[in-house]
Amino acid sequence: MAGRIRFGFHARVFLTVLGLCWVLVATFMVFQYRREKEFKARLLDSELQMVNSRVLDDLRDGSPVSIPDSMRLTVIAPDGTVILDNNDSTPFPSSNHNSRPEVVAARARGTGFAVERHSESDDADYFYSARLGEGGMVARTAVPYTHTLREFLRADGSLLWIMTLMTLGMSFIAYVVTRRVSQSITRLNRFAEKAQKGEPIFNDEAFPDDELGSIASNIVRLYIERDNRHREALRQQQEKDRLKKELTNNINHELKTPVASMLVCAELLRAHPELPAGKRGELLDRLDANGRRLEMLLRDVSTITRLDEGSAVIAKEPLDLVEIIKDVAGEASLRGSVEVITDLPPELIVNGNRALLESIFRNLVDNAMIHSGCTEIRITADKDGRITLSDNGRGVPPEHLSRIFERFYRIDKGRSRAVGGTGLGLSIVRNAVAVHGGVISASNAPGLTLSFNLKPLDADLTKTQ
Repeated sequence: MAGRIRFGFHARVFLTVLGLCWVLVATFMVFQYRREKEFKARLLDSELQMVNSRVLDDLRDGSPVSIPDSMRLTVIAPDGTVILDNNDSTPFPSSNHNSRPEVVAARARGTGFAVERHSESDDADYFYSARLGEGGMVARTAVPYTHTLREFLRADGSLLWIMTLMTLGMSFIAYVVTRRVSQSITRLNRFAEKAQKGEPIFNDEAFPDDELGSIASNIVRLYIERDNRHREALRQQQEKDRLKKELTNNINHELKTPVASMLVCAELLRAHPELPAGKRGELLDRLDANGRRLEMLLRDVSTITRLDEGSAVIAKEPLDLVEIIKDVAGEASLRGSVEVITDLPPELIVNGNRALLESIFRNLVDNAMIHSGCTEIRITADKDGRITLSDNGRGVPPEHLSRIFERFYRIDKGRSRAVGGTGLGLSIVRNAVAVHGGVISASNAPGLTLSFNLKPLDADLTKTQ
């Protein structure tokens, strides 16, 4: 609604509590005021009733009636006529007095009084007190309603001040209490608005040290933790998508060269059946080499894809790493071009995947043999799973050392493609080591040295499996 005043939560709660306090106090004060005023009226009435009793006793005994001059006395017969009135300054009352409130009350209950009732006979205000006597006779006394009498019947004003001060104190307490409550609600409201807008939320506002503050603080903390997990998951997903896109682009690029070469060879063979046997053999060898390169690329891409799916879906079992290293070293030694030396413990049991563990050492050995120009490769391991593979080759230029584990990264692109590498070998090694809980690093000493850890299984545990 236009022009409508909107109060904050604290203001609404405080005004509600304040209103209830004031209504409660005002109700009590009105009740107490009336109660005190009625008490004083009854106190005055009891004094006048004693006079009324003496008057009725005197009338019954036939004795002279005497009352103080400050009082007005009226005796009313059962039919309501006045038979005695001591006010000589006004005409004798002739009206029926049975309709007067104090007389009606006296005839009904035996006594009655009226506070500040106007007398028509002398045009003055009186306090009337009436008592019913024998034979339906009513004796009524009255005192003028003067300033003194008004002050007597008025309730004590000190109560008003006391109650006002108490209400102000209650109002202050209500303000403090509602403000503490509203702090948590207000901060939760700001938190909800920020969460709705997607703004960053920091748990830097302290909530009051009470139950509501604790609940509000926990809500904000849980949301921040959930939001951080969500942002981290989103970041990881974005990074994974980026890597997939990069992998797809790189694969597309890597496929072009061998596919184009194969197509050219096939086209030449098909278009020129008259080619000499030597030339045809050269083209067939090139077809075979590029086909094998495609096979290696697809195999490595399949391995990378499996690693990207995560270690949770890769089956593992207790394996002797020493046996795997010796098998790979033996295969490399059969090629005869490079000597592979091992320094291994008798046994090193790890929980791993055989295909991935074999790919770690096969790729490292192949990479050293193909790219380093080395004559010797040394593989060492200890019982704690610390593994080092080093060669005596040319090493890696320092500016390239931090990037050799990236996918499709090549130091010498022309030479790498010429020797048939896919550019995925060291990336597979890094991810396979990570799947097994390790981290690989590279350094020049001066040949390339690669070091990583594979956590061994407890010997007693492996015996029970």
